[in-house]
Amino acid sequence: MMAGHQQPVLPPDSADLTRDTFYNGRLVICQHRAGYRFSIDSILLAGFVRPGKEERLMDLGCGCGVISLMLACRFPALRFYGVEIQPALASLARKNVIENKMGDRVQIIESDMNALSQQISKGPVDIVFCNPPFGRGRCGRINPDTERALARHEIKVSLEEVIAVTRRMLRTGGRFFTVFPAERITDLLYSMRARRIEPKRIRMVHAFATSRPNRILVEGVAEGRPGTVIDSPLVIYRAEGEYTREVQRLFTLQDGQTR
Repeated sequence: MMAGHQQPVLPPDSADLTRDTFYNGRLVICQHRAGYRFSIDSILLAGFVRPGKEERLMDLGCGCGVISLMLACRFPALRFYGVEIQPALASLARKNVIENKMGDRVQIIESDMNALSQQISKGPVDIVFCNPPFGRGRCGRINPDTERALARHEIKVSLEEVIAVTRRMLRTGGRFFTVFPAERITDLLYSMRARRIEPKRIRMVHAFATSRPNRILVEGVAEGRPGTVIDSPLVIYRAEGEYTREVQRLFTLQDGQTR
């Protein structure tokens, strides 16, 4: 059952929405034409998550639901809880779930993540993933669009709160996956270890092979032992500005992956 207040669902051809397709048209994602729109960060995180069979996953700040739906399309035995505080985005995520016929596997919960308890998921989950707000509080230039501002800055929720909620919802040995600005790597790793989520795998993300990393992908384990693996760098663009082959593969279903 879907929780929380539900906004009216816009029709698929609404002028307020755009439609993006993935996996040769098997997955359709609607987004608001104005307001917050997902970026390549979401695609990278969807490709970084490594679920086991028949696991239960929670998406904190799911937006339009793109990461959960990409994973649900690739791994049909998984179950998802997508948590979103903004009513318009939660409604959009529900619409995407319905349009892709994934209502039996993806549940959208309209809630402040700080209010979550394991009761909503009927026990701890196996994986939590999150593309959290990356700007510190109200520091720097805040986007005048409220939807974008809340998604990109720690206004409604701080990094420390995201990590605290993650640990509360994860089973012991459960895993956390996130994408975050490389310049804030210390903030992220410190917050994870402080909440007993041990960083286990880190991958630096570079726009180009010659540029410094601007994002990091991190996997942590709840109550895990110390010891971290640094993966090879992930480069997004080739010199001419096209996606690298590795990133291109993130937009396609691989052998053995099916909806």
